[in-house]
Amino acid sequence: MTDPAGKLPSELDQLPDRDGEETAEWAASLDAVTQHAGPHRASYLMRRTLQHAERAGVPVPRLLETDYVNTIPTSAEPAFDGDEAMESRITAWNRWNAAAMVTRGARYGVGGHIATFASAAWLYETGFNHFFHGKEGLGVPTESGGGSGDQLYIQGHASPGIYARAFLDGRLTEADLDNFRREAGGAGLPSYPHPRRLPWLWEFPTVSMGLGPLSAIYQARFNRYLHNRSIKDTSGSHVWAFLGDGEMDEPESTAALALAAREQLDNLTFVINCNLQRLDGPVRANFKIVQELEAQFRGAGWNVIKSLWGSAWDELFALDTQGALVRRLREVPDAQFQTYATRDVAYIREHFFGAEPALVELAKVLSDAKIAECFYTSRGGHEARKVYAAYRAALAHKGAPTVILAQTVKGHTLGKGFASKNANHQMKKLSIDEFKGMRDLLELPIPDSAFDDGVVPYAHPGADSPELRYLQERRAALGGPAPARRVVAAALPEPEERGFKALQKGSGNQEMATTMAFVRLVKDLMRDKETGRRWVPIVPDEARTFGMESLFPSAGIYSPLGQTYEPVDRDQLMYYKEAKDGQILNEGITEAGSMADFIAASTSYATHGEPMIPFYIFYSMFGWQRTGDQMWQLADQLGKGFIVGATAGRTTLTGEGLQHADGHSHLIAATNPASLNYDPAFAYEIAVIVKDGLRRMYGPDAEDVFYYLTVYNEPKQQPAMPEGVEEGILRGLYRFKEGEAARPEAPRIQLLASGTAIHWALEAQQLLAADWGVTADVWSATSWGELRRDALAADEALLRGEDRTPFVRQALSGAPGPVLAVSDWMRQVPDQISQWVEQDWSSLGTDGFGLSDTRDAARRHFGVDAQSITVAALAQLARRGEVPAAAVKEARERYGL
Repeated sequence: MTDPAGKLPSELDQLPDRDGEETAEWAASLDAVTQHAGPHRASYLMRRTLQHAERAGVPVPRLLETDYVNTIPTSAEPAFDGDEAMESRITAWNRWNAAAMVTRGARYGVGGHIATFASAAWLYETGFNHFFHGKEGLGVPTESGGGSGDQLYIQGHASPGIYARAFLDGRLTEADLDNFRREAGGAGLPSYPHPRRLPWLWEFPTVSMGLGPLSAIYQARFNRYLHNRSIKDTSGSHVWAFLGDGEMDEPESTAALALAAREQLDNLTFVINCNLQRLDGPVRANFKIVQELEAQFRGAGWNVIKSLWGSAWDELFALDTQGALVRRLREVPDAQFQTYATRDVAYIREHFFGAEPALVELAKVLSDAKIAECFYTSRGGHEARKVYAAYRAALAHKGAPTVILAQTVKGHTLGKGFASKNANHQMKKLSIDEFKGMRDLLELPIPDSAFDDGVVPYAHPGADSPELRYLQERRAALGGPAPARRVVAAALPEPEERGFKALQKGSGNQEMATTMAFVRLVKDLMRDKETGRRWVPIVPDEARTFGMESLFPSAGIYSPLGQTYEPVDRDQLMYYKEAKDGQILNEGITEAGSMADFIAASTSYATHGEPMIPFYIFYSMFGWQRTGDQMWQLADQLGKGFIVGATAGRTTLTGEGLQHADGHSHLIAATNPASLNYDPAFAYEIAVIVKDGLRRMYGPDAEDVFYYLTVYNEPKQQPAMPEGVEEGILRGLYRFKEGEAARPEAPRIQLLASGTAIHWALEAQQLLAADWGVTADVWSATSWGELRRDALAADEALLRGEDRTPFVRQALSGAPGPVLAVSDWMRQVPDQISQWVEQDWSSLGTDGFGLSDTRDAARRHFGVDAQSITVAALAQLARRGEVPAAAVKEARERYGL
């Protein structure tokens, strides 16, 4: 909406104008320019003035968009530090082998993607040849992080190009390439970056789109965290995230942009491959994705570099004395520009240049070949010099992260059948004729006879070729191969026993929730002289809920700015303390950000050679349910640490209701092979589990696993640890309290309970004995998941001819009577082990939606309170004929069920 008369109110009306006459003169000057030279000239002058003001340090708002041209003019490009012709040949070999690998794999129907790397090849190759630091000590410059190198988040669909480069430099063989997407035999290459499947190469899984950019931001932030806490000098490490323009639609892709700008993460660069296409068609068919992204990133405070046009466009821009070309480029929607790349020159002359008389005149001096070059292939992302200039500028910019918007053509160099086609994401192979055309375009010395068997060959210039020598020299100067994952085995020393023993002694007459028990243990462990500083407490703005406020003044909340204000509670003992070397990561209300923190910390042992011990504590409902995708990312990335679902259970968190009442996170967690899931009932169980977890994850024989513990906010007296229960705690089941039989022939039942449900089972044990003469043994089932994992392993062993009995069957061997399992979870959670229990099995649980009420009322509603357990136990015994059937009805009436 325009306001030519200046009648609409403005926020500037509230500010003092020291010289209204001068202000009016400026406005009149602008009106005069608009009237006599046109609005385009007026706009240009205003933008020039704003740019000058910004460079002079005058505090003015930044423009959110610039013209649809390169940020760095050709005249301002730095000298290219390399042999462009040599790098072009190397890139050609890699293009060929990437396409050949996917095409050869098509014989087996395993799929693959060709067009993405074809569009992005120079974005990667320029980085590998000039910018991406490796991890090897020899030849690593001091600014590269001393062995950490750079962190590369590779776009998942571009993986064939990374494999092709690894083949060229000798890290992969032809046999390896032929096993692309054929992993069952143990020697295959995974489809995408999967560290768990190829741990020597890949560091970061990225193909669950959106998680790569989010993780890259928090990785760059964690690099600063390590540096500011003096754990590792990461000042030279740089995080590069390669993304697709379509991927930016994922909410996670842009969720943390403001964090990156706020913390001035100039150690981070996003490279967005703007080929204008997503999986089915244009990213912004009727709009311009580059302009949209520029505004979004500039608004968040990022430095934005656009590399849109190749050098062939320089002549056109030089001829554009009236700005008509720049205006036309800005107004053409992306889908139309994609169409230009597939149509003949006559169509382009009519529909692009024919839109304005000035463009018609400009086109008259252009040859058909020049127009074809510009519209078909000449993009900033396809020229090494343009990419080099953008990367140099990104690294030189200080005080903010940088995003490079590089325009490309999807399917570039793959021929007319691929380039810019809507369906090219699903195209899995080229024909022999198409490969021959690609060979000729790339000028590769591959004879026709190499195709005689109908199979496209791999191509290699030779181990002693100039290309290989150049590639290897470049990588040696940059610190070795990349991407690469390195793990140097270095066990952490065991912490002092004091903290564990404190929980094992019990709480006496004092009541304590298991949430508080865990927090107390970690607080003690954070004081350990050897490993205390390696703990990374992570919390999404709920520290006070979990009793963690006592950590604020002692450990400090991490902030790269320290504390620039006086906190309102400074006069209190547990005041809100932020510090540049703070240990706590208090992320605010973002579980996704907290999980990204956790992933960065949990894999620091490989990324930086510095094992850290993260624990992330949260409302259990908002863990696996909300960020389950990141839990799988964590497992894929071989992360270690403790994930703690606090205020757990469907009935234990009073009053919060349906969206807070977690009765199923253990069911979701059970699907993840790397997650060791425990639901401890007592403080001493937590001590045993955490101690063993530290051994398993950080000891001499470290495992690539992480722990999920659920803890409760219900205060209870914590008993001392009985003797000889450690194995049962860790393996998932032990008898906590044996029932005392009133008479030898008394009916008997086994009550299995996890978490806070053990208190209901203990009360039911008393009711059964006092009211019905039934003896019940109460078992603590610390981990239904570990019992199931062990049982599945036993089944597999039997198929191999080994004689092995599941632990749950061993533990319950000879236990008289049926088994009744109860928890604050859905029945499916304990039912995971039912098929391996020899006794008659039944279970109780909190199936259904949660609700708001008192704990007692909620448990009665779900039928898991002590009285409901008692009735269920009698019903189970009645079916066996061990108690009268009438006892069940009588019990229901007595307890008001």
